[in-house]
Amino acid sequence: MGGFRSPDEVHEFLGGIFEEAMADGTIGPKLAATGMSLRMDYTDPETTVRVDFATKEITTGPAAAVDSDATLAMSADTANQYWQGKVSLPLAMARGKITVGGSAAQLLKLSPIAKSLYPRYTAMLTDRGRADLVVG
Repeated sequence: MGGFRSPDEVHEFLGGIFEEAMADGTIGPKLAATGMSLRMDYTDPETTVRVDFATKEITTGPAAAVDSDATLAMSADTANQYWQGKVSLPLAMARGKITVGGSAAQLLKLSPIAKSLYPRYTAMLTDRGRADLVVG
């Protein structure tokens, strides 16, 4: 398995899955109804993606490093595996692979919504020429 080559790829894929989610007629309203903002701080490569579900706004890079209702910190590789259904959020939190700031309870409420996006995320990787990121 390869890794993300640049922060731009992290934005394209790990930010892109949120773009798809919010554009979905079923999932988007559920996310908006949470009214929350989520910031994800990634390493390898280092960057930030912030999603404001209420406004459907996604911010990336240094501009995304602002206060949010909840914050997740993890490697981009861990996030890539999560979006393919290969990482359990509670287990990864317990093992220290994912660090949470803010409301862990709110984050866990998002988990069932995220599960419906796993096939789309994998398809996005494949369709955009990054099948090497697909976990076997």
